[in-house]
Amino acid sequence: MSTDTAPYMKAALALPAAPQELRVELRDKLIALDGGFFDMGARRSRFSEDFDAPRRKVRLSPFRISATACTNAEFAHFVQTTGYRTVAEIEGWSYVFHLLLDDASRFPQSPRGLPWWRKVDGACWYAPEGPGSDVAEREDHPVVHVAWFDALAYCTWAGLDLPTEAQWECAARGGLANRKFPWGNDMLPNGSHAMNIWQGRFPTENTKGDGYLGTAPVTAFAPNGYGLYNTCGNVWEWARDSYTPHAPKGPFPLRDPVSILDGNARIQRGGSYLCHESYCDRYHVHSRTRNDADSSTGNAGFRVALDVRAAAQR
Repeated sequence: MSTDTAPYMKAALALPAAPQELRVELRDKLIALDGGFFDMGARRSRFSEDFDAPRRKVRLSPFRISATACTNAEFAHFVQTTGYRTVAEIEGWSYVFHLLLDDASRFPQSPRGLPWWRKVDGACWYAPEGPGSDVAEREDHPVVHVAWFDALAYCTWAGLDLPTEAQWECAARGGLANRKFPWGNDMLPNGSHAMNIWQGRFPTENTKGDGYLGTAPVTAFAPNGYGLYNTCGNVWEWARDSYTPHAPKGPFPLRDPVSILDGNARIQRGGSYLCHESYCDRYHVHSRTRNDADSSTGNAGFRVALDVRAAAQR
């Protein structure tokens, strides 16, 4: 979106803290995980540019993470309390998937090579399909059209963190080692849909076999072994890390890895309702992609975490 992102970072870090009682309440909702060792990544990657292979041993300190992505209701409370304006609101537009629009021909602008995304003036978190749309019946759906800076702003206010990529994947796996999904390796466990992704012919026909064309409620489908919902599909979730290749596999486990570099590319994890095997089957627990920190789309959200060690020093 904007070529100068410094004002967005400044605004995200300058938000006043939520009342202490609310911060404690928000922290208490998080799932506590012991950390420890886990195998991160995949044995082999379909997309070499994603750098999600090979597997490597990682050691994590204890941390906490939310069971769900941040909802429209939760983000609305944050905005009502702080008056925060998202990147999409400031820039005046965001990208909306064409089948979610009543008349996509009214919005002819698309990013190069991605005709299914349409630039819609006025699209933002509270008007996901542009002016005239709202989230009145989607309070329990994940908030979308949030840039990385917007997720950071929420965390600044809440006294929480965005999960590191390693924390996110450890939690997403739900205790299962070297599996593709939080429930195992079968895409349709017991013949049933277990995540919100694309069915049909992408990007023109979605049969909605899983019940959804766009986002689903954050607690749709069964949780994983740790109690986290929708760590595959539904919406891409921002991680704290900058987008870089993973550290090379070595003789010793990586300890609490996180990559924070100057630059605008940030990690997203988990896939979204648009993922399909014919185009982008990045709906596995090891899958990763990138986007610019000021990028806003209708399939990107976030969940929150808490670095227990850092929190003790705040």
